[in-house]
Amino acid sequence: MAATNTPESRATIAEINSAALVDEVTRELDRRWSNRDDRIPDIAGYALLAPGKMLRPLLLFGATEAVGGGWASVSPAAMAVEYLHVATLIHDDVIDDDELRRGRPSVHARYGMADALVTGDYLILTVFSTLAECNRPPEAILEAARVLADAGADVCRGQAREAELVGDLACEISDYEQMVALKTGALFRGACRVGAILGGGSPEQVAAITRYAEHLGVAFQIYDDLLPYLTDTDHTGKPKTSDIGNLRPTFPVLTGYRSATHTDRRRFAEALSGRLPTEEAYRLMGELLDRTGAIATSRARAMAEIAAARADLTGLPGAAGVELLSDIAEASINRDR
Repeated sequence: MAATNTPESRATIAEINSAALVDEVTRELDRRWSNRDDRIPDIAGYALLAPGKMLRPLLLFGATEAVGGGWASVSPAAMAVEYLHVATLIHDDVIDDDELRRGRPSVHARYGMADALVTGDYLILTVFSTLAECNRPPEAILEAARVLADAGADVCRGQAREAELVGDLACEISDYEQMVALKTGALFRGACRVGAILGGGSPEQVAAITRYAEHLGVAFQIYDDLLPYLTDTDHTGKPKTSDIGNLRPTFPVLTGYRSATHTDRRRFAEALSGRLPTEEAYRLMGELLDRTGAIATSRARAMAEIAAARADLTGLPGAAGVELLSDIAEASINRDR
């Protein structure tokens, strides 16, 4: 990052809170991507500089310090993981035809389909040149590149698996969980593993960080599935009807369907059939999730996954990094507040 020569960038996470870390990431993104005079980098800047939580860079920083490393030395890797994440969002919005992302027009809605696809590809390729900027041993950078490449491949597999599940209320919850481990969990896992690897973590420490990320990914996605029924579009930054409009059997939907009466199962099928107007299907699904207790059940599962994630951090040497990762876990299931 450009700020690596400042006193703040040499501070430990214990001395700089997560909001300040997000500010650091945002300033560096602004430095790298504002006012670009080339169309595709300019569009990439539009996508990257949208308001966001910078969750994956924070996970990378937290993992680095949790294993005893220093976050400032891995700042380019934090940029790289955000590039990969935003690239997947651009492509995801194209697939779903979502016109809103982070509270403003999605890339394809603003710039067109062709430029959106090219911009996503451009960001993916920029991941690796940026990762190479890290002041870490070459073998660690090579391993980190392999991890991010695998994470990106897993996201693609997860996207394809999600498409296979469309409209399928009879699918097993384990099938949903496998999809989530790929589509959502991959970048959490990748960010955390890269942070631990570049931070010099032992194999045991990297494994513990990986388990943390896997539990976090499941909890985060379950809560993401709940958000359309807990809050409004202005809060989530994307259409509340996106999942129901795309006929996705999300965790609360699958959970509610399994506990529903025969009559309500028919209504679940109707809501997820694609035959109703989207807003009507959304309202019906909300009523069914409430009546079957699926919202409460899903919350409880997400909370259990977070408890498991936090337990996996026990014994790691970097207290400040562990605290940040623990805070991220807790915040991931309180996003409606």
